[in-house]
Amino acid sequence: MKMKEKFAEINKVQKALLATNFYNFETLKGVLLAAQQEQSDIILQLTQKSIDYMGLENALALAKAGLKTYGVTGWVHLDHGGSIELVEACLKAGFDSVMYDGSELPLAQNIENTKKVVQLAANYGANVEAELGYIAKLEQSHDKVAFTRPQDAQLFVEETGVDTLAVAIGTAHGFYKETPKLDFERLKAIKEVAQIPLVLHGGSGVPVPDVQRAISLGVCKVNVATEIKNIFMKTLKTLLTETDEIDLRQVFPPATASITKLIQGKLKMVNDVYQPTV
Repeated sequence: MKMKEKFAEINKVQKALLATNFYNFETLKGVLLAAQQEQSDIILQLTQKSIDYMGLENALALAKAGLKTYGVTGWVHLDHGGSIELVEACLKAGFDSVMYDGSELPLAQNIENTKKVVQLAANYGANVEAELGYIAKLEQSHDKVAFTRPQDAQLFVEETGVDTLAVAIGTAHGFYKETPKLDFERLKAIKEVAQIPLVLHGGSGVPVPDVQRAISLGVCKVNVATEIKNIFMKTLKTLLTETDEIDLRQVFPPATASITKLIQGKLKMVNDVYQPTV
């Protein structure tokens, strides 16, 4: 099943897919073991930096082989593609889905570029994600506020024909200094006018009930990245202070296992039905 078809299916029943970034074999394995054990579909994401680190063909082949090896149904997605050239390279390589992130451009330019990406992706039957509003990236300030406006979302979807839309409703990439407060009324309003699957970026650290409520209001894709890197490195650093072992094959598995445990929890989060508190 193509990713566009999967989104159309889950969009009707208020469900979501977990989208996880990976950075090497160990982080990929940790994610896939969790998906295998939970018998859950998964989206595997690659950013420009990860592609530069592993190589486009190598990274894609690793993801595709991993899905087959662990018997997991999943898709490979370009996360935060910053140029049409990168998007096109990923489409040609065989990505199932691409994100063009023009969120920091003027609305008209974002629309124009995203429309070109949608036209490109149509030749491959690939899903296209875009972003509208300000969702702070790792190196950016969390103080700036520029939530997605429903009227802009409606115009954007109508003009571009994009398949999924990442919206700014109070999340940010990276860790939060305090618990984020999501604007659920805004999310509901955006969904009503956009009528396409919505995406929640900055899922690391958002309380489980809030994520589940967002899913009930139209979010069909929840991104997790920072927590994966963090738990892997924290576990590895602890291990390295306790042993003189130099065999990578001995010290990496516990760090990989920590990712599996993390992602099992995240998969349960997106697969459980939201239960509003009375």
